[in-house]
Amino acid sequence: MEKNANLKTHLEELIQLSETEFKYISSHFHLKTLKKNQSLIQVDDSVEHTYFVKKGLLKAVYTDENGKEHILQFAMENWWITDYQSYFTKTKAILAVICLENVELLALSYNDREKLCREFHSLDFFFRKKANSGYLALQKRMLMFLVYDTKSRYELLLSQYPSLYQRVSKSIIAAYLGVSRETLSRLDKKKVL
Repeated sequence: MEKNANLKTHLEELIQLSETEFKYISSHFHLKTLKKNQSLIQVDDSVEHTYFVKKGLLKAVYTDENGKEHILQFAMENWWITDYQSYFTKTKAILAVICLENVELLALSYNDREKLCREFHSLDFFFRKKANSGYLALQKRMLMFLVYDTKSRYELLLSQYPSLYQRVSKSIIAAYLGVSRETLSRLDKKKVL
């Protein structure tokens, strides 16, 4: 099977590519593997790549001045992750991206992405649609925090990403929901009853 088959399938959810086009496009991606608990991006790094997740799970984290971690995003198979502010504005990273499992990633540099988008209007369309989807997900997440109570946020997370609950610790789920581990335990007990 083609080594980047899941990337091809992912791209073809939105665009059609010939074998020759895909081979050329995929030649601009580079495999990166990391172990669980390794950092893909650290705060103050220069971020040159966006990453397509072939295998594994990562989290993007902002740590406030009090040392509290705020999880902005998870990324699992067929998702994209980076510190987008740093990637697009060429500023230092404000997020850390950490592996929650062993991961295999396909790295695409900013310059290669721009080059490919100039050469393939369909790829430009693909990344625009992905950016729009990401914006909608971010808006939903912000509204979730503004409108929903803790129990509703918890239930929504479980319904949207049931596999996530099996793959990460409850303390990580709690951090994503913005609640304490104890609050999550209380919600978990109510769910079982």
